Amino acid sequence: MAITSANQLELLQTAEAVAREKMIDPSLVVEAMEESLARAAKSRYGAEMDIRVAIDRRTGRATFTRVRTVVEDEELENYQAELTVEQAKQYLTDPVIGDTFVEEIPPVELGRIAAQSAKQVILQKVREAERDKQYEEFKDRAGTIINAQVKREEYGNVIVDVGAGEAVLRRNEKIGRESYRPNDRIRCYIKDVRREQRGPQIFLSRTAPEFMAELFKMEVPEIYEGIIEIKAVARDPGSRAKIAVISYDNSIDPVGACVGMRGSRVQAVVNELQGEKIDIIPWNEDVPTFLVNALQPAEVTKVVLDEEAERIEVVVPEEQLSLAIGRRGQNVRLASQLTGLDIDIMTEEEESKRRQAEFEERTKLFMDTLDLDEFFAQLLVSEGFTNLEEVAYVEQDELLVIDGVDESTAAELQARARDYLDEQNRVALEKARELGVEDSLVNFEGLSPQMVLALAEDGVKTLEDFATCADWELAGGWTTVDGERVKDDGVLEKFDVSLEEAQDMVMTARVLLGWVDPDDLNPEVEEEDAEASEEEAEA
Repeated sequence: MAITSANQLELLQTAEAVAREKMIDPSLVVEAMEESLARAAKSRYGAEMDIRVAIDRRTGRATFTRVRTVVEDEELENYQAELTVEQAKQYLTDPVIGDTFVEEIPPVELGRIAAQSAKQVILQKVREAERDKQYEEFKDRAGTIINAQVKREEYGNVIVDVGAGEAVLRRNEKIGRESYRPNDRIRCYIKDVRREQRGPQIFLSRTAPEFMAELFKMEVPEIYEGIIEIKAVARDPGSRAKIAVISYDNSIDPVGACVGMRGSRVQAVVNELQGEKIDIIPWNEDVPTFLVNALQPAEVTKVVLDEEAERIEVVVPEEQLSLAIGRRGQNVRLASQLTGLDIDIMTEEEESKRRQAEFEERTKLFMDTLDLDEFFAQLLVSEGFTNLEEVAYVEQDELLVIDGVDESTAAELQARARDYLDEQNRVALEKARELGVEDSLVNFEGLSPQMVLALAEDGVKTLEDFATCADWELAGGWTTVDGERVKDDGVLEKFDVSLEEAQDMVMTARVLLGWVDPDDLNPEVEEEDAEASEEEAEA
């Protein structure tokens, strides 16, 4: 098949037909044709030649050209596509490196194999254009809800027709044991859109918390308008969910707006989620208050928050325990997801027993170390003293408020506490030195002898060793593994060293060793000083 005037217009007509059918830009099809014809020409004239084809968008005439580029003499490798400056002088006037010499060559005769190859190139280009169009269409729709039609089900995964292509609703993204038949209408959340080798992959979900949030946005105009905001969502798909909302208009109740007249709004969401029960909770900046709301319908007696560990202890009456925990732990699990905290629930009786055990433990500590009788030790604990350091170094006035304690008694108490601590420190220092601890670590400011011993037992024996430690290795922390928070024990955690304190000590050690320039630690301060100097100079 030769490219003659008889079939030149057919190229454009074919391109337009394919473009209409695939709903892509006709110029993309023409470019694919140009590439396929150029490939066919290379098979006829030589693969090393740089042959290009241009199809006139009005007449359909295909022009075949051979392009040769001017290069340095020593860089000449491809004699079919490159020229030296001397060689180019017979074709060009004053040629320079980078110039190109273009000459038209006769059109090729497309044989059966070349025509088939050209067809494959065109089909491939059209498929790539379709994939790009589909990806561009859906990449910005991730995070929204789509209404689609079920095509088929494969191994529990539902294949959905989304118009320009297909999307997949995986079996673990379906609610409960949902099943669909071909041509069923389905509403899903576009969870992810990825560009892959086999084309764009669109992943849908009906179990994502965001799906519920988007459904409420569709049902509640105040959410769509931004008057009410959804702050957090936690779901046990198909069973129960909790959603926290806040209103930025004092005249609008966020919970009432989401429930709707006679529950019409929330019921529409419940029906879409296969009867999933939804608790709508008012969001509060105060974490304990928010948690009390999140544990509804259970009543909470007391809340103790540990912000550093991101844990919270909740005390409930005995009769409320099962309600707070929920069936198979569902209520407390959803409340934990909603607040982002680990929740420990205990009854009033359990909390009382724990407090009693702590009271007895501290009483025994003061009796053994300060040589006190039980009554006097209990007085110290009742006044809030928890350890020997507090007794030894507290202002004496705080001891004088205890019944029966005068100045001499207070002085004696503090002397005993300090003597005991000094002896403990001496013993700890001896043990640490026996383990090989160097003076550089012993004399480091901020580390007590007890801390030095703990570090030595963990293999940290020099200032260099200490400087290589991470803050969480010293103070402890929490790591999320497979969705669960796991405790990392710190070497100095029992001494109540915070992450910030650990970080400061490690950075101080690195500065002392010359590993870190102290000026690099406070760039903002440097900038402020520089600005102040400039202002003074201008003044």
